[in-house]
Amino acid sequence: MDSSSQEEAIKAAKVLMVGAGGIGCELLKTLALSGFQDIHIIDMDTIEVSNLNRQFLFRQCHVGQSKAKVARDAVLKFRPGINITSYHANVKDPQFNVEFFKQFSVVLNGLDNLDARRHVNRLCLAAEVPLVESGTTGFLGQVTIHVKGKTECYECQPKPTPKTYPVCTITSTPSKFVHCVVWAKDLLFAKLFGDRNQDNDLNVRSNDGSNSSKPVDVFERSPEEDPEQYGRKIYDHVFGYNIEVALANEETWKNRKRPRPVYVTDVLPDKLIQQNGNSEDCDNGQSAFSAMLSVGLKNPQDIWSIAENSRIFLEALRLFIEKREKDIGNLTFDKDDQLAVEFVTAAANIRAYSFGIPLHSLFEAKGIAGNIVHAVATTNAIIAGLIVVEAVKVLQGDFQMNRMTYCLEHPSRKMLLMPVEPFEPNKSCYVCSETPLLLEVNTCSTKLRDVVEKIVNAKLGMNLPLIMHGSTLIFEDGDDLEEDVAANYAKNLDKVLAELPVPVTSGTMLTVEDLQQELSCNINIKHREEFDDEKEPDGMILSGWTSVTDKSKQVNGESRLTTSPDALEAKGKSYGVEIAPEKPGTKRKLSEMLETTANHNVSRSNLNFNAANQANPQEVEDNDDDVVMLDENPETTKKKRTQLHLHSGSTSSLQ
Repeated sequence: MDSSSQEEAIKAAKVLMVGAGGIGCELLKTLALSGFQDIHIIDMDTIEVSNLNRQFLFRQCHVGQSKAKVARDAVLKFRPGINITSYHANVKDPQFNVEFFKQFSVVLNGLDNLDARRHVNRLCLAAEVPLVESGTTGFLGQVTIHVKGKTECYECQPKPTPKTYPVCTITSTPSKFVHCVVWAKDLLFAKLFGDRNQDNDLNVRSNDGSNSSKPVDVFERSPEEDPEQYGRKIYDHVFGYNIEVALANEETWKNRKRPRPVYVTDVLPDKLIQQNGNSEDCDNGQSAFSAMLSVGLKNPQDIWSIAENSRIFLEALRLFIEKREKDIGNLTFDKDDQLAVEFVTAAANIRAYSFGIPLHSLFEAKGIAGNIVHAVATTNAIIAGLIVVEAVKVLQGDFQMNRMTYCLEHPSRKMLLMPVEPFEPNKSCYVCSETPLLLEVNTCSTKLRDVVEKIVNAKLGMNLPLIMHGSTLIFEDGDDLEEDVAANYAKNLDKVLAELPVPVTSGTMLTVEDLQQELSCNINIKHREEFDDEKEPDGMILSGWTSVTDKSKQVNGESRLTTSPDALEAKGKSYGVEIAPEKPGTKRKLSEMLETTANHNVSRSNLNFNAANQANPQEVEDNDDDVVMLDENPETTKKKRTQLHLHSGSTSSLQ
């Protein structure tokens, strides 16, 4: 098409942007300057101070305000003649249904999590509106195009699950600093400040000195205990007593370095213990208390001594009790909660010291605890530009020219951008095809509630599911249900599958629907007696939406393609590039693929990208601030982050 027809297509387009963060700010600016006249933006977030270094539409005075609304106002100042509609809302809200999506010419994603991406993908499929997906992580980025019936949808290839660690390693035998961070964040912090009634793998029992036969929960604070006494008791229990209990099992330490118990009096003189907490509290007027500043430490990139970590631990606990008592019992770890980060850093470092693991700074610990890879504004700008390029092709109806483009950290054949032809739909995809899934489960012991929560909600990403066994409705979720109907479904949730009014047994096929997403899929049930508690903690395995391949590998019920890194040329390992076989047992050389890619004529049958290191899959994300699980500190993982996985997704929610 000529430039005049291209200009007409742009001016006539009605565009929906989802996300107004790192990519979103750049994208809105680029759309406006490219001539788009009608733009709608959805974002539920408010502006934080940490956003200001890269989200250039925002200023200090905007902190706390809606990202979508401020972005709109900022762009209208230099492009006043266009129509921009902002929604400070969750894209999963009922108002953004299939009918809402149908009014748009194209949808452009600048999201930072898997859940919202799945939701938008399904609405675009139902509305038959093209979707341009994107993501960035540090210097890596990607733009992919998804058109119903012409290309694969966002969910045609399964996404790697977040990095997890065996419970026994976390609780008993940590060997890396990340193990200590997970322990401090998910066990200790959760026990002290979250819901204490939830199951927890911490050893919370001790013997009361006054009555050795009566075990007590040391995490219970008695009325006569002041915060300092309580803090010392917790410290001595988790870092001293618990380690001594672990050391009693000689078998565990035959081939491992023995940890050392740590007690307050071992690392802090009485004078320092008494002084702790007497410094002036740091309060900026928004209850943002800081234990670090309270004890006189200022540089977050310093590595604290064991004594300093101990002081931070005790001071942070005191501040939570005295200044944020109303929050205790309802808290979950938040990387933007300064006091929470300080507590977790100190606790992780004390545990690391006990197990002979190198200590880390607060800056490094925050990166690990918050799964952060720091954002690069330039990458966001490049990806936003590529989104607009692909959107223009979509509007012109020129799907043959659409490309999925990957931004690399290091040049390959003098290219930082690698364009690839869009992949064809996966015939095994449960979202955009009718292929049934397979669920292996013990139908005699598993409750319907477990299937709904762990499979339908968590793995299939359905918000308001409806489950049918033949023509019988066995479960439905929604606010508009009558009380007696909702009560019947609630009873079903607590019943074992085989004991439901219409029993679910081996060979049963369930139909699962989400009316909001207009998505329906079938699940075949296969009875299985036993599961490995460590490898299959859910007690059930879901599979069936990955292309059939001899190279597939089951990981916690999700199958993803794997290939030995040895099969790749050394040059390709840096980028995690895998060449899918044209014929069984054959592979193309990476050099051939790169030459073909440079000529822009690579097809889905010739190319498939996966993380070369399957033990630690990385994903490309829009990082606000960025969601990638690191298994070591940021410096040692810098090289690993050069790996590129084509299919982005995340664990945090847009809610």
